[in-house]
Amino acid sequence: MVSLVASFAASAAPIPLFNIYRAEEGFTNAGISMAVVTTAVGTIAALLVLGRLSNHVGRRLTAIASLGLLLLGCLLLLNVHDIGTLLAGRLLMGVGTGLASSSLTSYIVDAAPTRPQWLAAVASSQGPMLGLTLGAIASGALVQFGPWPRDLIYLVCAGLLVLAAALIVISPETAQPTPGAWRSLLPRVRVPAGVRRLLPVAAAVFLATWATGAFYQAFVPALVEDQLHTHSPLILGLVFAAYMAPSVLGAPLGGRFTSAAAQRVGMIIFMAGWIGIITAIAIGTLALFIAATMVAGAGQGIAISAATRGLLHDSTVADRAPIFSAIYLLCYSGAAFPSLISGELSNTFSLPQIALGYGGLAIVATLLTVLAARNPYIDTTRNSQHGELIKAADPARSRPGAPPALRRG
Repeated sequence: MVSLVASFAASAAPIPLFNIYRAEEGFTNAGISMAVVTTAVGTIAALLVLGRLSNHVGRRLTAIASLGLLLLGCLLLLNVHDIGTLLAGRLLMGVGTGLASSSLTSYIVDAAPTRPQWLAAVASSQGPMLGLTLGAIASGALVQFGPWPRDLIYLVCAGLLVLAAALIVISPETAQPTPGAWRSLLPRVRVPAGVRRLLPVAAAVFLATWATGAFYQAFVPALVEDQLHTHSPLILGLVFAAYMAPSVLGAPLGGRFTSAAAQRVGMIIFMAGWIGIITAIAIGTLALFIAATMVAGAGQGIAISAATRGLLHDSTVADRAPIFSAIYLLCYSGAAFPSLISGELSNTFSLPQIALGYGGLAIVATLLTVLAARNPYIDTTRNSQHGELIKAADPARSRPGAPPALRRG
């Protein structure tokens, strides 16, 4: 968990620096948006090619490799004076977070205790949100108050990544290496047949919520400065954290409902938050913007963890890396493609108009979720030790004594 949080903290480190790059290096909103796209493209490529590698070479080796790539990205970003360097550093970070997304999340689920039943899904889905939150706040504080404002946060992240790698080295392996590592590099996305019917709604949840996260990275730095009239890097970090932190806090609440009900509740809250965000931009009120951001973030946490819980239903050790690869492929596609389109449109449309487009995406995803969300099938199997029939149901609906939905493979 520490390694997953450190990975995404490093990924969030540049966000409070974007306005400095705009002011001192002349980067445009389109250029900053392209940096977000580059990160997402690197992540998608890693998920497609490397997403199943940890099943064959082990979780620890792939986790350490992901931390090494992120470390190289941090070191490259110590010297950002042109857009090419920023894009190269963000590409390395994207590949690193992509590999971390499949290997470290699978590692967490493998090692998680069986009680409470929602813990593995929440930890694996919200670890990235916690990391992004801490990274953005720490970066904003160090940029505003620390020495070497353009460098210190990257040095701190580099130290954390080295520490995380050391912790991985002394941790036990949970997936024994198996043959077929080279064959696993052929791009393929696989989700167990039993939960494929859940993918359309899960995709809507992941796409809309992660598109919003990318909006906060690519456009909110300029929007906070130009529309909401604050130049503080710390405030910028806190605004981004206001979206991510409630996600971590809201996620456990979804464990009180079935996965389908939690997705509906979460997306309705998420949509309400977006309505508040657009209103705050229109009237230029920073306090309302932050409050609405927190509402949207809480809704995101409930919806994402519930969608993840549904897809992980009854999964085995071998299933988890491919499932997380599919989940994060959808997530980063949601970050990449709207950012790519919006970056091009930013030369023509104003930031409030671009925000309206993201709000429209949130409304469409919410309607689809409310109408089509479903729970995993209840699978009846035979207990091999006692010879009795048992139910492996959605954790929120399991009867006393039923096995956890996330049992060990």
